[in-house]
Amino acid sequence: MSAKFLEGFSGKFAEQWTTTLLTPAFVFWAGGAIAAYQKFGWTACSAWFIPLPEPLQIASLFSIFLTIATSAFIIQRFDLAIIRFLEGYWSKPFTIFSKYSTQREKYRRNRIKAKLAPLNDRFEALNAIEQTQHFQLSTQFNQIPQELDLLPTRLGNILRGAERRPTERYGLDSIVCWSRLWVLLPEAPRTDLSAARTDLNAAARTWLWSVLFVIWWPTLGATWALIGAIGALWIYYTWLLDAATIYAELIIATFDTYRHLLYQSLRFDLPNPKDSNEERLFGKRLTKYLWLGRFEN
Repeated sequence: MSAKFLEGFSGKFAEQWTTTLLTPAFVFWAGGAIAAYQKFGWTACSAWFIPLPEPLQIASLFSIFLTIATSAFIIQRFDLAIIRFLEGYWSKPFTIFSKYSTQREKYRRNRIKAKLAPLNDRFEALNAIEQTQHFQLSTQFNQIPQELDLLPTRLGNILRGAERRPTERYGLDSIVCWSRLWVLLPEAPRTDLSAARTDLNAAARTWLWSVLFVIWWPTLGATWALIGAIGALWIYYTWLLDAATIYAELIIATFDTYRHLLYQSLRFDLPNPKDSNEERLFGKRLTKYLWLGRFEN
């Protein structure tokens, strides 16, 4: 290939290529290229490329870049779907695992509750180690919704717990109220929430790429691809749980600190924050107004 091509390649296209190198899509296709090289050897892999004239070589490299970029764009469209799947919103044939997984989550909830109860009883007398344990168990327990709302997966329960908390505390349905509250938020919490959601989506997307990476095992006989994919699945699911925890905490904190903006923007009377029953009553009225479009006493 000529120096002229290399010089042109170092421009804007090279900048875009460098960005693409950092994506899971590139790792996926690079893994496929390595598996193909191991199976067929360098001679077979390059035999079709080297004899090509320079314009076709350039077009081939551009096609590779376009394939990586297009696949990354397509997989990104599945962010929400993969998160919903990992939450436990399953359809056939995965529904057969739903009952067992939900029972497992119920058992985990009861186990945490049993460990937490004696620490709550003697909260004032806890030593430093017990205080740390109490904090960890309380955090875990607060991430799990009530038994009737349990989902089959830990990820699903972290996010559903955050969805149900505003209803339990303030009578506000987070699904109905969230889009209205979002447009009222100051820039700082909106930025934090957007960053947390982006991290959650990125974790889910990378998890899906790890699943797809397994394809190089049966198609090209790369056993290492299977082992690497299994390890990546565990790593990225852990990342997914951490990202979901941060996002869930931010949602709860947003309702805790900015829910009054909903009342003020809609010209509703503010509830007494010291009266939890009144707070829930006013919140239910506000939710019904947003959902049904009418005010009811």
